[in-house]
Amino acid sequence: MAPSPPARKARVERVTKETAVTVEVNVDGTGNTKVKTGLPFIDHLITSIGKHSMIDIALAGKSNDDIVHHLAEDVAIALAQTIDKALGDRARIVRFGTAMVPMDEALAYVAIDLVKRQYHKMDIKLERSSIEGIPREDLEHFCRSLLQGLNACTHMIVEYGDNDHHKVEAALKAFALALRAAASIDGRRKGVPSTKGAM
Repeated sequence: MAPSPPARKARVERVTKETAVTVEVNVDGTGNTKVKTGLPFIDHLITSIGKHSMIDIALAGKSNDDIVHHLAEDVAIALAQTIDKALGDRARIVRFGTAMVPMDEALAYVAIDLVKRQYHKMDIKLERSSIEGIPREDLEHFCRSLLQGLNACTHMIVEYGDNDHHKVEAALKAFALALRAAASIDGRRKGVPSTKGAM
């Protein structure tokens, strides 16, 4: 009988003069989430990521300066870094994941390569100045910081849509599903999924 792979869990604390964020994840969880940032829409989006990626997420974020931009940014950075840490050397993973998600009139797709080489392309086509109380630029920055911090190659595209809430939620649900597929363990694989022998 093959030995069980190590638990893919991690904890990260990010404390600055602007914010204090603590994140714990279990990549092999069941999608249980406990999220509190003081930004209800950000909480909702992170909860959706956990639910659809099946990653357990416990996240607490606190602003020290009451600036939304700083909190949204640091929460996304800390979450991405914790997932990256939990994935470890990424041995035996499928590595690639894609997903397309409709949400009413909006359609989004995401492709992820969990190679340890950061690249991101994001086009989520938000138009309103504010979505659920979050300035558009801060919501875009939350998404961008998440992709930048993951240490992976990620393309996130909203193909079309009329409602900005639907666009960003569809995009992050697609991200969650693509991440779930890419991070899944491939029972037939030994070592890392790369011809280089390293990620």
